[in-house]
Amino acid sequence: MNSYKLLNTVGNTPLVKLQNINPYPHIEIYVKLEFFNPSGSIKDRIVKHIIENAEVNGLLKPGGTIVENTSGNTGAAVAMIAAIKGYKAILTMPDKVSKEKQDALKAFGAEIVVTPTSAPPDSPEHYVNTAKRIAEEIPNSFRVNQYNNLKNSEAHYLSTGPEIWRQTDEKVTHFVAAGSTGGTISGVGKYLKEKNPDIQIIMPDPIGSIYFDYFKTGKIKKDGNCNYQVEGVGEDHLAHSMNFSIIDDMYQFNDNDAFTMARRLAREEGIFGGGTGGANVWGALKLAKNLKNPAVIVTVIPDSGVKYLSKFYNDEWMKQNNYLLIS
Repeated sequence: MNSYKLLNTVGNTPLVKLQNINPYPHIEIYVKLEFFNPSGSIKDRIVKHIIENAEVNGLLKPGGTIVENTSGNTGAAVAMIAAIKGYKAILTMPDKVSKEKQDALKAFGAEIVVTPTSAPPDSPEHYVNTAKRIAEEIPNSFRVNQYNNLKNSEAHYLSTGPEIWRQTDEKVTHFVAAGSTGGTISGVGKYLKEKNPDIQIIMPDPIGSIYFDYFKTGKIKKDGNCNYQVEGVGEDHLAHSMNFSIIDDMYQFNDNDAFTMARRLAREEGIFGGGTGGANVWGALKLAKNLKNPAVIVTVIPDSGVKYLSKFYNDEWMKQNNYLLIS
């Protein structure tokens, strides 16, 4: 009966081929539907792995409090697992996080602390620094620390990467994934390159994030920020769980690229994903356009569009923010 436990449903998500949106007949594009995870996102993988490791090593004890900074999805995974295991959860997030995400965390019984998106990385009000302070103040607390915890990328090295390799019958040639903590692209990329060094790893990055410039120049741009609207991707500070050495190229995208592609995926493919998923498919199509030889591109849809109904799936919100509406 152990197989019926909720946390045993984390991972082994479907990989499906794009049927209508890909205009390049010599290229196959597959998307991994991570919203099939129980809390609705890819972050279930890392939080489960990190918390189980913390329990084994005595870093998280019964009755403890889990603290984390989040753009919503890691928070949902923390809140879900805390509910199952009897921990308290306190989650900090920037104010651009959708109402749906915030309400989901509350539904699991978590306490949320909302901070200004505009707060710079060195500000006490920055959502990461707020989480650090809370963890320091509360006895018997454990901070997931997704940005700097190498167990983050390890979770994807141990699960997501092998799944993609197996599901493509070892034929994957390119992997595309945007990053914030960098766990997905670093863990999957490491695994796939160990299997085949010729596999190319491509990372879309939102305009404003520091990652693109850092990758291209080795320098952190001074005006880096997270003031773009797409959630859970890009960053205003370097994450230690991001392994730039396995990335072969980066593309810059804007909010309109991500949101219009997400909406197209829903209407043309029946895939109801979030903005990061839209950005990932945008990146996969940009890559495909420049490939002359047959290829098998894999990307991920990290979360569900249900989490963004009040934002880019809402026509009025799109118009108010001057985004393109495609009928």
